[in-house]
Amino acid sequence: MEYLLGLCAEWRSDNRVIECVKEGEFLESTPVSGEVCVMAPKTTTPMLARLRALMKNTAHVPQPAPRLHRALGGRTPAYLSISCGQSEYIAPCDQRRAFISGFTGSAGTAIITEKDAALWTDGRYFLQAGQEMDDNWTLMKQGLPKTPSEAKWLNKTLDVGSVIGVDPYLLEADVWRDYSRELLGGGHSIIPVPENLIDLLWTDRPPRPAECVVPLELKYTGLSVEEKLASVRRDMEEENAFMIVITALDEIAYLYNLRGSDIEYNPVFFSYAAVTQDEAALFLNKSQLTAAAIEAVSTKDCKVTIRPYEDLAKFMSEQLALHFGKVWICNHSSQAIAQLVPKDKRLSKLSPIALMKAIKNPTEIKGMEFCHVRDAAALCRYFAWLEKEAPRGNQTEISAADQLQKFREEQDDYVGLSFSTISSVGPNAAIVHYKPTLETDSRITTKEVYLCDSGGQYKDGTTDVTRTLHFGTPSKFFQECYTRVLKGVISVATCVFPTKTKGNCLDSFARKALWDVGLDYGHGTGHGIGMYLNVHEGPMGVSWRSMPDDPGLQEGMFLSDEPGYYEDGKFGVRIENIVRIVKAETEHNFRDRGFLTFKTVTLVPIQTKLIDPTLLTKNEVEWLNTYHAECREKVGKVLLQQGHKEAYNWLMKETEPIG
Repeated sequence: MEYLLGLCAEWRSDNRVIECVKEGEFLESTPVSGEVCVMAPKTTTPMLARLRALMKNTAHVPQPAPRLHRALGGRTPAYLSISCGQSEYIAPCDQRRAFISGFTGSAGTAIITEKDAALWTDGRYFLQAGQEMDDNWTLMKQGLPKTPSEAKWLNKTLDVGSVIGVDPYLLEADVWRDYSRELLGGGHSIIPVPENLIDLLWTDRPPRPAECVVPLELKYTGLSVEEKLASVRRDMEEENAFMIVITALDEIAYLYNLRGSDIEYNPVFFSYAAVTQDEAALFLNKSQLTAAAIEAVSTKDCKVTIRPYEDLAKFMSEQLALHFGKVWICNHSSQAIAQLVPKDKRLSKLSPIALMKAIKNPTEIKGMEFCHVRDAAALCRYFAWLEKEAPRGNQTEISAADQLQKFREEQDDYVGLSFSTISSVGPNAAIVHYKPTLETDSRITTKEVYLCDSGGQYKDGTTDVTRTLHFGTPSKFFQECYTRVLKGVISVATCVFPTKTKGNCLDSFARKALWDVGLDYGHGTGHGIGMYLNVHEGPMGVSWRSMPDDPGLQEGMFLSDEPGYYEDGKFGVRIENIVRIVKAETEHNFRDRGFLTFKTVTLVPIQTKLIDPTLLTKNEVEWLNTYHAECREKVGKVLLQQGHKEAYNWLMKETEPIG
């Protein structure tokens, strides 16, 4: 039997934006009227029929090579059209999975065969996917013991001997390798397909963004382009690599000290980069570069060559003909780019820029800490304002988020939001990645919990902070949940660990107080954060999942500390701070490893009326009081300088020491 299989997750043409994903779920939401509103799922029957017709069309789907066909016993092959990857924020033109399935969450994989349509996503999105997809789709709940992986499902679903065709630009090389190995074991094979079938269906697909690219000054970056290139070239020498090819957009922006806006919330731009010992090439639409950007990368020491976006393959071919040695390509680059280099010349490992970017230099550290103080001032103004508005019931999730943005816009060096504000009331607060819409917009009152997860992009840093508040009287159970989440925050913030400890080793610190009473949360505990770059930044993180690229936690990294708890249909609790890794003073130093701890850089009050103090230890009370004293000192000073006495008074009230 003939199958054609289409698998698509949201992704952009080869380039990665973000490795880490924001944790979230989707629930039925309460609109302004107070009635439960369930969004109607997207009708996909006509599109799936058209897609399946394209699957059988040999004009778009190539036949396998005769040798491969004979090896499979002459069976009619199957094909796989993939649009896949790990990007959380992408341009509208690349939202292929949402187009074909209706599911708009930030992570998921859709597979379409001649008979079946299935979507894989994790616990953050079970409810959302169930609401947004129609009956044509089967939800595959990742993380549950009985849910098979995509490859295992394919091996079970397809007839033995199927050939699976894949768009090679939209599947990472290491994922391609893993799929190929597992599917080969099931009697199948993967071959590249030149056209993405989803794109053929998408007649009103938005155009590719091409926004301005501007330089970021040395007073913010701390290192010049020349210094960054020299460091990369030293790493290349150690690996005997004559060239490195860079496809991750945040790495390119970081390396060349440039920023753009092709991806919403992320100051990046569509591009490739390649570095040899003699040349640094930047492949993009040159018209996007401002005159200042061209000047910044055209100094005699920098020597960056601007080339058309489409010329990467030609450049790589020319360099391969001229040089011996290895070509360094990140294992997350697309299969299409990786296969341009012969296997014996390919060095497939994490880019050195990823670690350089993650370990902030002194200038970046100073900027990150200062922008968090200014951001905290905006949040104090917001929560003070909201405390007065909540009893009136005039503000909704959307109108409140708009007001928060206005407060941020008044801060120095503000550029924009770092992600769409999660402004959520009551049941919506249980949706970790909730985004209010006109249909689900709920009023903020004194009757239900309010959870706000938000962040800003500043020229000197990126922020991400979550606070959960109640402007009325919370239940005892809610207080217990809130306090246990806070205990997790403090446990992570105060832990001491050896240098280069993997992030997943710390995850249990955040969960223990919840586990003690049989509670938990379904998302990770911490993600890296960029310096005026992506709000979620790898390669490190703190999660129950192991992270294969985690280089180990090191001094100068910034991560989030964000445990939570969520009661479906009732409420959600999350407290999120950004923490900086610093040296720890310890009595001993086992084998001279050096020990590290965290310094909290987010300075926004934690609502003490939600705490059950009987659940806190003496050390935890001391930590909270010390933290609030720092909020008073640093944020209070800024509020007074800015003339916001009302917000200052709110800050003083909210940071009164607890006994």
